[in-house]
Amino acid sequence: MKFDYPLKTIDDYESITGSEALNRIRMKAKPLEKRNVVHVNSTYYGGGVAEILSVLTLLMNSLGIKTEWRLIQGSPDFFGITKKMHNALQGRPNEINEMEKRIYESTIYENSVRKKLDHDFVVIHDPQPLPLIHYFEKKGPWIWRCHIDLSSPNRTVWQYLKPYICYYDAMIVSIREFRKKIHVPQRLFMPAIDPFSLKNRPLSEEEIKKQLENHGIPTDLPLIVQISRFDRWKDPLGVIKAFKQARKQVDATLVLLGNAAMDDPEGEQVFESLLMHRQERIIIISHENSLLVNALQRKAAVVLQKSIREGFGLTVSEALWKGTPVIGGRVGGIRYQIRDGENGFLVSSIRDAADRIVLLLKDEALRSQMSKRGREIVQDQFLMSRLVEQYLDLFNSFETVFRIKK
Repeated sequence: MKFDYPLKTIDDYESITGSEALNRIRMKAKPLEKRNVVHVNSTYYGGGVAEILSVLTLLMNSLGIKTEWRLIQGSPDFFGITKKMHNALQGRPNEINEMEKRIYESTIYENSVRKKLDHDFVVIHDPQPLPLIHYFEKKGPWIWRCHIDLSSPNRTVWQYLKPYICYYDAMIVSIREFRKKIHVPQRLFMPAIDPFSLKNRPLSEEEIKKQLENHGIPTDLPLIVQISRFDRWKDPLGVIKAFKQARKQVDATLVLLGNAAMDDPEGEQVFESLLMHRQERIIIISHENSLLVNALQRKAAVVLQKSIREGFGLTVSEALWKGTPVIGGRVGGIRYQIRDGENGFLVSSIRDAADRIVLLLKDEALRSQMSKRGREIVQDQFLMSRLVEQYLDLFNSFETVFRIKK
């Protein structure tokens, strides 16, 4: 039996980016058509990395480049350790003891036994699968893509991981502030969104209404929304405090929608800790539903992403694409998406966030002005076609000496 389902291709972007950009991408893909690529990370869903890889790998295949996506497996102990590493790389004073290092290293070795990585290009994402490079003979360049905020990492954990990174042929970070002093060539790739996904495609008013009604979300008052993994770095408690301060001057409903990624054992703990703050006008939902995310971002008067550390924060671009102004923490990649006062506001405190919520809810004309500018910025800089082109440029930049057998 033959199944024929439409897959995303680079051609879908022509209506948004224009034919000139698409022709340029196709030309850059030509020399790579006989190459094969693999991306390796630790989770199939939950968080921006999985969302990016889901689309990126399909688009690369549509250009004739055989591109695979592999996952590593690990126990809860392993993912507890890698979460500690993640937090330490973002500045938390976590230490990794010898037993934890042994669990981390032995789990990666076990994964290497199960896998065959003999591709022309291997892209390893984040610290979880980082040591895999030790166990394979290179057939081509290996690239480490770090999606984490590396601006002020814990020194001990960074020094432990640094020797692994030094084996790589290139390292990709999201913004210039995350570059490190290391003898590995570094590239800057800001993440991007897929405008055709369930999360970002246009929705009718009827579809929006249905999604919100199904989850008991009232629309009689303006909606203030934060959508992100339940992670302390996203500062959900700070969002609740800012909302409570703002409600002294404006009436609104707050919705916190999140989930816990497969490789983040802290997510459920953070969600449970927030439940005591639930009220009639403070709605906290743990649910994986792309259409609900889409509906909330479109219906919201204001979207927040009040992170205190952030690799990038794709939820900002998602909301801006839908024409919703965003109030975001003045950290990481959020600063590259929000132009303060143009498509939203950057804030550094709970008080600042509360004041900006009040301002936007009281000024409909300002919200309308920011709405138009937000979508334009995403169209210019943060769509998946741009990210595909950056990977093509990187792959083409290597002076590859490996011949493809015809």
